[in-house]
Amino acid sequence: MGDRADGVLQVLPEVPAGRPLRPQVAALGGGHGLFASLSALRRVTRHLTAIATVADDGGSSGRLRRQFGVLPPGDLRMALAALCGDDAWGTTWSQVVQHRFTGEAELGGHSVGNLLIVALWELLGDTVQGLDWVGRLLGAHGRVLPMASVPLDLAAEVEGADPDRPDEITTVRGQVACASTTGRVRSISLIPPDPPACPEAVAAVRDADWVVLGPGSWFTSVLPHLLVPQLANALLTTPARRIVVLNLVPQPGETEGFSPHAHLEVLADHAPQLTIDVVLADRRAAEGTTAELEKAAGLLGGRLVLADLAMGDGSPRHDPRRLAGTFAQIFEGSEA
Repeated sequence: MGDRADGVLQVLPEVPAGRPLRPQVAALGGGHGLFASLSALRRVTRHLTAIATVADDGGSSGRLRRQFGVLPPGDLRMALAALCGDDAWGTTWSQVVQHRFTGEAELGGHSVGNLLIVALWELLGDTVQGLDWVGRLLGAHGRVLPMASVPLDLAAEVEGADPDRPDEITTVRGQVACASTTGRVRSISLIPPDPPACPEAVAAVRDADWVVLGPGSWFTSVLPHLLVPQLANALLTTPARRIVVLNLVPQPGETEGFSPHAHLEVLADHAPQLTIDVVLADRRAAEGTTAELEKAAGLLGGRLVLADLAMGDGSPRHDPRRLAGTFAQIFEGSEA
């Protein structure tokens, strides 16, 4: 599977030859982070379920949520787009659902996919069926589900939101406010605090061989899944192995100044009983912090895996093919 250097498993990016892998995978997150993991995972398995956060209160999603009382569709739309294939059908429909209208008119700022999803929800009266129908239209290589059955709000405890009072802890409400705060986010909670989980999402976690958390906005896309009681219980009790994928760089506002291992410490604070089998990090992003990161992974019960995961152009984005190759080797290694 790889070799070791400095006590850390080193994984090569190539997809292993031989029999195709068919693990059941549930990937949790939201936004661009979930898009990155799904773009890789669909290359590894067709037995893939994406579980997206439903707390967005800004932009097109926020407008539709307030106007129609529906789940914010944006993170769900992005996940569906990520599951589109690389053929002409998949690439075309991915572009269509991601297309955003411009201008100051009523449609300005709305994406086609958001409107399509909400239209199917109104026609069918069923959130999961509506997403399944969009997935069929797109030829999605997997299924997309919401983490909860009702729209959620985030509340964050923030230190130093007021520059004149750097030690003061205040509470900000809403995903946009949490993501854009000038202070340091310490913890998050959900409103309501005990929302009903999507039953199909809970079943997907329980039936999985692997559960993938991250990458993505740590406080607003990754950690919220750990705070939905039924989903959190499924994550704790599933027989699946659990893998956490770390970000390439800290996110301005949310995790400004966070080291890679600080992300794991925050995760442990929000889900003290959760154990992790694998922590996956980009080799370059972990430079200088490998010992601390390996220790933090060990405290969660897992091992650290380092690989070259970033795009070759230097941008802070995961390369889907490199990430796919690493996922495949980790999954294959678990079966050896």
